[in-house]
Amino acid sequence: MANLVDKAVLRSFVPPSALNRDNFEELAAKTFVEEIPTGAALFKTGDTDKKAVYLIEGEVELKNDAGAVSIVKSGTEQSKHPLGNSQPRKQTGIAKVPCKITRIDSDLLDILLTWDQMSGIEVDEISVNDGSEGGDEDGDWMTRILQSKAFLQIPPANIQAMFMRIQEMAVKTGEAIIKQGDDGDYYYIIKSGKCKVTRASKTNTELTLATLNEGDAFGEEALLSEAKRNANIIMLTDGTLMRLSKEDFNSLLKEPMLSWVSRADADKMVAGGTAVWIDVRLESEHKNNGIPGSINIPLFMLRMKVDKLDASKTHILYCDTGRRSSAAAFLLSERGIQACCLKGGLGGSG
Repeated sequence: MANLVDKAVLRSFVPPSALNRDNFEELAAKTFVEEIPTGAALFKTGDTDKKAVYLIEGEVELKNDAGAVSIVKSGTEQSKHPLGNSQPRKQTGIAKVPCKITRIDSDLLDILLTWDQMSGIEVDEISVNDGSEGGDEDGDWMTRILQSKAFLQIPPANIQAMFMRIQEMAVKTGEAIIKQGDDGDYYYIIKSGKCKVTRASKTNTELTLATLNEGDAFGEEALLSEAKRNANIIMLTDGTLMRLSKEDFNSLLKEPMLSWVSRADADKMVAGGTAVWIDVRLESEHKNNGIPGSINIPLFMLRMKVDKLDASKTHILYCDTGRRSSAAAFLLSERGIQACCLKGGLGGSG
């Protein structure tokens, strides 16, 4: 039976080292040691294995089709990062001596990182407040939604379909609409009433993060990142919510607000001065293999940095797989910032 990787060793790798306790423990429970004999291949040029391969012990030779060779030794700064981290593989990795490695599922790692990075307040600030109180007529909440930046890019047919598919639900004071840790299933808009956003702390105390009012929307972050709910939403008053299923949210709202660009086209846009590269990964990941000239704004910091972005340019967002960058692009698009994603991420853009 394979042994699990020592947690202290796993904590030394980038980006697993950045995961919070719960997500790190989930990764650690699925990360095993693999022994590779001298001369055996860890992976070959052209492979698409969707694995992040880390060197625990030993020495690995990386060689590309042009014959360029580099050596990675365990315990070095280079060994903290995945070996030959691109998909399809651009290098062949050969064990120079008996080695111990671990293969981490890239999708799992990226989902866990996205959960971490989007663990802020689960609120989509799309409301357009006019200072008035009350007014729960259909036209009022619909107007607030349609005037928001989040809906300016949605095709009229999609908006019409959304209003046809959205479900109305009556709610009572104290009712929990979303529970922290649950799967994301619906996107909500408050038609009438008020609710609070809370989050359980590590000391098991409940922190109130925000109060939401008529016209506010919430719940999109778990849908964007395929994540668990990262906060609780509890009604402060009786009211009425409108909810849209995950499937309808993705097809009617998410996809129209996302655009993808190839590496070649992105390079042309940046060279022409109309676009800038934004790396939404962690600083340590950016330093290891960021695109030259790109700006590093980790996903979790994006909301704080929005006001400093150049609104006259397109922001081409990238990560390893496209998951974190698509979540980032949606958040920027909600706020009226031009954004698109590198198709396939760094791993698939080659």
